[in-house]
Amino acid sequence: MLDKKEAIKRYKQTIQPMGIFRVKNLANGKVFIDSSKNLNSSLNSNQFQLKLGAHRNRPPQEDYNSFGEDQFVFEILDQLKPKDDDPAYDYTEDLEVLKSIWLEKIGL
Repeated sequence: MLDKKEAIKRYKQTIQPMGIFRVKNLANGKVFIDSSKNLNSSLNSNQFQLKLGAHRNRPPQEDYNSFGEDQFVFEILDQLKPKDDDPAYDYTEDLEVLKSIWLEKIGL
């Protein structure tokens, strides 16, 4: 059985799902696309910020205030596969490239 410190250490070393996500306004078709090294956390954070009225990006917040929660969909578009051979690898540039691909694919 693992002790508490070892369990915490293993959790911190676990690579979280990373990739590209979208917040889509169903009322007018506008989208907010971003990349994240922790998709679940970013999706939850965006939902929470919008509900609180404190989203970092003004247009989605204004639309959220106007159209309401029911008109927004939060979805994962793509996931980046971690490199098994290098746990210290920095995925920032890979995520930016993937984000650029998705922005071009969607036409933004």
